[in-house]
Amino acid sequence: MRAWRTLSLQARQLAAASVALVAFLGGTGYALDRAFVDTAQNALRDRLAALAEGYLAESELDRSRAFISPEVPPDHRFLRPGSGLYATVRGEGLRWESASALGRSLPPVPFLAPGESSFEGPLRIVDAYGMENSVYVYSIGVIWELAGDYPLTFSVYEDAAQVQEQVNVYRRALWGYLALAALVLLLVQTLVLRWSLWPLVHVERELDRVRKGLSQRLSGRHPRELEPLAEAINNLIESERSHLERSRNTLSDLAHSLKTPLAVLRSRLDADAGCAELRAEVQAQVQRMNEIVSYQLSRAARSGHSLYAAPIEIAQRAEEIVAGLEKVYADKGVLCEFEIDPEARFHGELGDLQELLGNLLENAFKWACRRVLLTVAVLPAVGSRRPGVRITVEDDGPGIAPENVERVLQRGVRGDERVQGHGIGLSIVQDIVAAYRGELEVGRAPELGGARFQVSFPPAY
Repeated sequence: MRAWRTLSLQARQLAAASVALVAFLGGTGYALDRAFVDTAQNALRDRLAALAEGYLAESELDRSRAFISPEVPPDHRFLRPGSGLYATVRGEGLRWESASALGRSLPPVPFLAPGESSFEGPLRIVDAYGMENSVYVYSIGVIWELAGDYPLTFSVYEDAAQVQEQVNVYRRALWGYLALAALVLLLVQTLVLRWSLWPLVHVERELDRVRKGLSQRLSGRHPRELEPLAEAINNLIESERSHLERSRNTLSDLAHSLKTPLAVLRSRLDADAGCAELRAEVQAQVQRMNEIVSYQLSRAARSGHSLYAAPIEIAQRAEEIVAGLEKVYADKGVLCEFEIDPEARFHGELGDLQELLGNLLENAFKWACRRVLLTVAVLPAVGSRRPGVRITVEDDGPGIAPENVERVLQRGVRGDERVQGHGIGLSIVQDIVAAYRGELEVGRAPELGGARFQVSFPPAY
């Protein structure tokens, strides 16, 4: 059982198709064999019926009801003993057999009514030497009017060996050709399976090249059924490579960021600063290093996400975030309105969704005068892809001039230096959007007149 589970796809399909082929050819052969046997027996019946009618037409019955056979019978074998063709007549007080039946013990047949006929066989007979054989017999019931409406049953027997020999020759030819056809079909089937499974073999070879570092991703064109698989594998490869690169960058950024505080502490130690001064400097630099570490760890956590995470309902998460922001900005009296499609789902990590909504909504609350509008719409799925989602946050604040959009999106840059903040919220949004291969558009809100941030995550596998 375990060996069957480890069979390759080609071996499984070849085994299944071979079983189906053998069953089909076997059933076809059996049906053709039975059809030929039935046809041979029907042909024999017709031939024996013709012989019986011809024999009776040339025969006579005298006044003493003695059967007189024709001098020249329809077939000369009726005259030769043991020829394999025999004739008998049965009637009340009458029993006649052809010369060919000499030394043969023919099986009796029941008396038939006038006009009635029967065909039986093969029936066993025994010759004068005790040898067994088989015959087919055709019998017909007649009434002889010239002898006073005397009823007779005329029977013609023929050796079954001739029919059996025809059947044997046919069977040898039939099963021989079927066996040859099976071999040819198996060969064709093997070639077809290898051709149809070649794309999978090609994908396997490309994966091996990726594993050995000879290629960066799956390349080339694939059949329609394998396109989602190839794209999913490429996404996985790129995601893992991106995760590794982000991890390296995070460690590099962390080391680089910590160099400055450490250098400051080293310089203070070398300058023989006073205890109180040194203590204050150490406290400040430790606080700074703690912030650096927290930020870098947070960014590293945001950079990792599952490609195939369970869909997350957006409306509930947005309500939780807005409830907190309304408390923080209670003195401004900002009202947040929702236009969220109940079918909208975010296919990713919960932390990424919270960071995305939190930064966009907090930015809107910070700059809004009275109103903030959150709109979430579903992007229809294409084929077997998952539906996408479009998140739009608008406010009625001063907005962002087109020439300042690129500058505002830079890390550490704030739209107004007088407003409290670190200038990294929108940069975090960009990182999340880029991680999910989405798009971020910044412009002016058509209804509220302030800033408009629109994030689109297209349908994906």
